[in-house]
Amino acid sequence: MTSEQPIRVLVVEDDPVAADAHLTYIGRVPGFVAVGKAHTGAQARRMLDRTPVDLLLLDLHLPDVHGLQLARSLRAAGHHADVVAVTSARDLAMVREGVSLGVVQYVLKPFTFATLRDRLVRYAEFRATAGEAGGQEEVDRALATLRAPAPAALPKGLSAPTLERVTGALRKAEAGLTAAGVAEAVGISRITARRYLEHLVDAGRAERSPLYGQVGRPELVYRWIPDSGRAR
Repeated sequence: MTSEQPIRVLVVEDDPVAADAHLTYIGRVPGFVAVGKAHTGAQARRMLDRTPVDLLLLDLHLPDVHGLQLARSLRAAGHHADVVAVTSARDLAMVREGVSLGVVQYVLKPFTFATLRDRLVRYAEFRATAGEAGGQEEVDRALATLRAPAPAALPKGLSAPTLERVTGALRKAEAGLTAAGVAEAVGISRITARRYLEHLVDAGRAERSPLYGQVGRPELVYRWIPDSGRAR
C-alpha cells in the first residue's frame, strides 16, 4: 500500500489566539497537517527556508509586510507553496492580484471551521486535478474544482490525499473503473475504494452503473463526470 503524504500547511497570522485556532482547525481536517505558525512575514520566510510546506494559510495584514507582498517575495525566492489568503477586506483588485501570486482561495474574516474545511477540501481536489498533464480543457477543469459547489467536509475516515489519488485514477479512465480497479490503481482495499467512489457519487463528481455480462451479481462501474456534464 502506498503511504499517504498529508498536505503540509503553515499558518501565518499575527494574532496568537487566531493562529492557535487555525492550527486546531487544520488538525481536524483529514489529510492536512499544520507544520507550524508564524506571526510575521520574516518568521514565515525563516520557517519556509527550513520546513517543506505545500500551502500557506496567510493573513494579508501582517505587522511587517502585506500578505501579497510576502507572497510575491516568496515566489521570487523560489518558494512555490500555494496560498489560502485570510482577510477582512473585500477588494476585488486585491483578489485579482493574488491570483498571479499563487492565491488559490480566499477566506473572509470572521470565518468558521466549516468554511475553512470547505476551502481545504476543494484545494485537495484542485491539487489532484492540476497534477494531470493536458491542455486548456484540463486547466479549466482544475480551476473549476476551486469554484464548484462541494461538500463542506469529507466523511469520517476519508482523507484528502487518498481522495486526490482516487479522483486522479477515475479521471484518467474514460471507460470507468470498478472499486477493484481503483483499489489496484491507488493501492488501497476494495472496500476503502468503494467508500471514496460513493463519496464522489454523492458529491456529483462521478456516476455509477452496473456492469452486466458476468456470472453473479453485477459489479458497479464508476465514471468521472466532466464539468460540462454537472448540474449548474
